[in-house]
Amino acid sequence: MPRKDRLAAIEGGLDILRDAHNSVRAFAVAVDKRVISPDDPVEFAFEELCNRFNLYLSRLWSREGKQHRGLVVMDESLYEGTLQGLAGRFREQGTRWGSLRNMAEVPLFVDSRASRLIQIADLLAWAVWRRYEFSDTRYFDRIVSRFDAEGGVIHGLVHRRGTDECYCPACLSRSSRA
Repeated sequence: MPRKDRLAAIEGGLDILRDAHNSVRAFAVAVDKRVISPDDPVEFAFEELCNRFNLYLSRLWSREGKQHRGLVVMDESLYEGTLQGLAGRFREQGTRWGSLRNMAEVPLFVDSRASRLIQIADLLAWAVWRRYEFSDTRYFDRIVSRFDAEGGVIHGLVHRRGTDECYCPACLSRSSRA
């Protein structure tokens, strides 16, 4: 497929997320590996992602008075065993931020070729990676409004960086509250 057509397909996939029902929320974590070294960046990002999703479900419960249970579905990867173990530990012992009371199950892993939702999640991850690795906002800007946010703070997007000042939407939304 020509590059131009591939990029148009990526934009189309991201537009599906952008135009989804307003209840759809996105979550992502961008990690500068040097900042968390020697810890594993994938494990760090997974813990942060689970925590953010759990907080979102807690806010729903607080607002609606109904408890929601969340399910994390991920693309198959080499980290499957590690992340399953971490998720089990999070359920039993909690994360560094406390218990994950709203998670229904350990993560499920699905082949992205079999699930359009996982394909969209892959596109989301790619757009976030392009934004933070190459400062390419072309794709990210299409979906930035889908990240979980409340009160002017983007909760569904986390950028773990060094001490350098950052003007990305996630960092700016937090710094304006400081």
